[in-house]
Amino acid sequence: MRDDQKGVLAIITACTVWGLSPLYYAQVTHVPPLEVLSYRCLWSLAFFVLILAVQGRLSEVRKAIAEPRRMLIILAASVLIAINWFGFIYAISTGQGIEASLGYYIFPLVAVVIGMGVFGEVLRRAQWIAVGMAAVGVAVLTIGLGVAPWIALVLAGTFGMYGMIKKQLDLGPVVSVTAEVILIAPFAVLWIVFRGTGAGGGNDLTTHAILALSGPLTASPLILFSFAARRVRMATVGLVQYLNPTLQFGCAALIMGEAVTRWHAIAFPIIWGALIVYSVSVLRQDRAVAKPASSAVTSSIT
Repeated sequence: MRDDQKGVLAIITACTVWGLSPLYYAQVTHVPPLEVLSYRCLWSLAFFVLILAVQGRLSEVRKAIAEPRRMLIILAASVLIAINWFGFIYAISTGQGIEASLGYYIFPLVAVVIGMGVFGEVLRRAQWIAVGMAAVGVAVLTIGLGVAPWIALVLAGTFGMYGMIKKQLDLGPVVSVTAEVILIAPFAVLWIVFRGTGAGGGNDLTTHAILALSGPLTASPLILFSFAARRVRMATVGLVQYLNPTLQFGCAALIMGEAVTRWHAIAFPIIWGALIVYSVSVLRQDRAVAKPASSAVTSSIT
C-alpha cells in the first residue's frame, strides 16, 4: 500500500472516532469543561508516554523540545489543539453538538484556503463551485439563526491551522503529539489542583474511569491525523473530514435529542451537496492522474 493510501485510511479511521465522540463526552457533562479538558490532556500524555516507552523512543521527545525553533512550532500546535478540544467539550456539555458538527463542516473550507495559500494547491472549477455551495450553506444557517456560530468558527479555524502546522513538522506523529501534550500538561495539573475538584476528589470512581478513557480516545485519532496530514493533500484531508461532522450531527440529532431547526434543514443539505460535487471532482482528478502513470508503467515493462 502506498503512503498516500495509508494516509487516506488513517484519516478515515480518525474521523470515525471523532464523529462518534459526542456519545463519550455526553457521559461527563456533569464535570466542568475545563476540568474535562485537563484530564483529557493528562490521560492522553500517559497514553503517549506508554507507547513511546514500549518503543524505546522517549528520548526523541526530549530532542524535539530541545530545539528552540521546533519547540515554538510545537507550542503553537499545542495551543491550537487545546483550544479546539475545549471548544468541542464545551459544545457537548451545553447541548450544542449540532453547532460543533457545523464547525467540522466548515473546516474543509479552511483546509482548502490553507492548501491554496500556503502549499500552492490548485482547485478545479467544480471544486470552487463546491466551496461556494458550502459557504452559502454556512451563511444561510448564520442568517437564519440570527447569531454567528462562534463555536463552529473556533473549531474550524483552530483545527485548520493545527493541520497546517502539523504538515510542516519534521517529526513522527506519536513524538510530535506527545511533545504538544507535554507543553500543556503543567497547566492541566494546575487547573485540576487549584480550580477543579482536585485529583481523586469530588468526582466518583465511575467518572474518573470514564475520564481515563479520554486518553486512548484522544491519542489514537490524533496520531492517525498527524500521520495522514504529512502524506496527503490538504484538500483530501478536508474532503474526508466531512465524515466526522456527519457522524457528529447524527449523534446530536438522533441520539442526544438536539433540535434541528428549519434553517438546519435548509443549510445542511446545501453543504452535503457541496460534498458530493467536491467528491466527484476529486475522484475524477485522481483518475486522470492515475491513468498516465499506469500507461508509463506499462510502457516501461514492454
